[in-house]
Order: sequence, then structure tokens, then C-alpha cells
Amino acid sequence: MTPDIPNGLPVDRDAGPFDPPRAITRLREARPVSPLRFPDGHDGWLVTGYDEVRQLMADTRFSSRLDLDVVHVPFETPGMPVPTEPSPQLPGMFIAMDPPDHGRLRKRLTGAFTVKRMKQLEEHIAEVVERQLDHLAGLTPPVDLVREFALPVPSLVICGLLGVPYEDRDSFQANSAQFMVRDQSLEEKMGAYVALNTYLSELVTRKRAEPGDDILSDLARHDDLTIEELTGAAFLLLLAGHETTANMLSLGTFALLEHPAELAELRAAPELMPGAVEELLRYLSVADIFYRYATEDLELGGETIGKGSTVVVSLLAANRDPRRFENPDKLDLHRNARGLLSFGHGVHQCLGQQLARIEMRAGFDGLLRRFPGLALAVPAEEVKLRTDMNIYGVHELPVTW
Repeated sequence: MTPDIPNGLPVDRDAGPFDPPRAITRLREARPVSPLRFPDGHDGWLVTGYDEVRQLMADTRFSSRLDLDVVHVPFETPGMPVPTEPSPQLPGMFIAMDPPDHGRLRKRLTGAFTVKRMKQLEEHIAEVVERQLDHLAGLTPPVDLVREFALPVPSLVICGLLGVPYEDRDSFQANSAQFMVRDQSLEEKMGAYVALNTYLSELVTRKRAEPGDDILSDLARHDDLTIEELTGAAFLLLLAGHETTANMLSLGTFALLEHPAELAELRAAPELMPGAVEELLRYLSVADIFYRYATEDLELGGETIGKGSTVVVSLLAANRDPRRFENPDKLDLHRNARGLLSFGHGVHQCLGQQLARIEMRAGFDGLLRRFPGLALAVPAEEVKLRTDMNIYGVHELPVTW
């Protein structure tokens, strides 16, 4: 039996804080490429199957451009204007570009995020983590792990890498958090975007005049990149560089505390950590929802997706597809999670994935080592989930030890 066509994207975490919404799981089982009715009346698609998501993300005929006139949003967005003409592309936002524009910007950054360069950073990241753990140990529990550990660690690391003054964190964290809120007016969203953009534009202008030893200075040395492009790239790197890892550290800790047998095993055998991080990435998939639109009539998973259709992609659903991962709803630290889609696939696969892995390995390892009595300070059902945000996680994680 085919489930009804959902009106808007199901987001209620009714199967538990770590699992996809039940409606999405049912859709994946019945029809991995399924119709989706958007709140504005657009008839688009939702892709939830592992093979189908990989195929779509590897096919650049499914455009990544986020122009308001072509991409429909599967949530209510108050104040969203009815597009009357094509909207301009956001300069420098290479995640929302198609080849060849995408490649021109991305190749400027690939040197900054090589596996070798990330390996060299490992020691620095370990020091950042230890200093933050010292800070945490000096507090009287209960404390909010998000505010005192999970958010500061990746923020410190990405600020150092990009050359963003860490003392400016309060404003950029507040604006990036506001930008990620799902159900808000376009005016509120654009207010946060403009504030962050203005800050970063001033920063990259200074770096072009007086470059330092950081990634934004390296980019600013390229005369063929405009200040607008540099600002867009900085916006994307800063946002992606702390939001995703912060939520993986906090939600991952929550998941481990809710799986005491796995937590005990990981404590007893720290050598399992690299595989455990891969499994947590698959199991949680905090950057879940992405958009594409069909630039021509396209076949996917036995369905014909008409030109101009907005396609919503669920990486969490794909990472929980039993056709790809055996017993996918189990957190299994011994699983080979190779092939996970948490960092995307194709030309837009996440540039900072090695950095994120290093931060998570150091973060989880340090927490488990330094706080053997770590426990939730509230019942699990009282933990505030980020179902209202574009990157999933927890708003706060009160812990004690």
C-alpha cells in the first residue's frame, strides 16, 4: 500500500530523537522517490532511498542553484515573495552553484582542506579540545554541553583556520543560528544573513589589504575573486565549519549516553573511535535535508521527474536504508559504515569532512576519557531537539558527572 502524498515535509521526530520521522521511513519503504506537495502548491519530489540519493547527487542535471524562482521550500516560510523574475545567484556560495562556476571557486579551496593539511592540524585540534575540557572540568555541574564544549570546539578551530577573530563569536554564532531557523519570516532570515555578510565583507576586505596566515587570506590573494565572492565563500565555510560539527558532538554525546552498552565498550576500547565516529555520522546525519531541481525531464528510481520540479533529498533516510546497511536503525560501533552519505556525494561532497572527523574523534575521545561519570542531568525526553532548524541536533544538552 502506497502512503498518501505528504503535504509538506514530515519533520516530527515521532520515532525517537535519533531516527527519521516515521512518515519518511514509510515513504522510503514504499516508494524511495515519492511525490511531495509543497505548502505553496508546487508538486515536487522527496528522495529517501540510498541508491537513488547517490544517483541524484552525482547527476549535475539536478541543479544545486537555490534561486527563489525555481526552488520551492517544503516548510511554511512566512513572507516568502512570489517570484516574478529570476533571482541572482549568491556570489561565492559554491554549495549553491553548478559547474563550471562551482569548480572555479571550489578548486581554490581544495588545497586548504587536503587530508595532509588536516593531519597536520590534528595536534592543534587536540590542544583546543583539551583546553575546553579543562574549562568544562572547572564548572559545577549540571552544565549545558552545547554551550560549554560542543559549540566552542569547532568554533575555535574554524576561526583559527579562516582567520576570524574568536572574540567576535557571540555575534556570528547568534546570526548563523538565526539564519538556520526553519519556520521564520524571510525578513528575519535575511536580517541574520545581511548582518553576517556585512561582518564577513569587512573582514575579507581587511584580509585583501593585509593578508595573514589563514584560509581567507589565501583566498583574498586571488585577484580574480571579487569581495562578494570571498564574502560568500567565507559565509559558507564559517557556517558549515561550526554548525555541523557542534551538532554532531552534542547529539552524538546524547546518542552515546542513551546507548550505555556501546558507550561502555567505547570507553574500554578507545581504538574503536574512528569507526564509531563513522557510525555516528551515518546514524545521526545532522545535515539531513538538501534541495535540487530538475533542469530537464529526468528518470530517477523508476519515476519521471519533470523539468522545473524541486527535489528534496533526505540523507538521514538514505543512511538508514536497509537495502544498503544491515539493521540500519541500530547504533553498531563495529559496523563498516563506508559509503555513508552524511557528507553528501558528487561534486558537492563536503570539503571539510576530514576536519570534522578529526574534531569528532578528539572531542568524543576527550569527553569519555576525562568524564567517566558523564550522564544526562535531565530525563532524555526533556532534551530540546532542533526540529525547528536546518541542521539537526539539540538546543541544549544538560549533563552532570
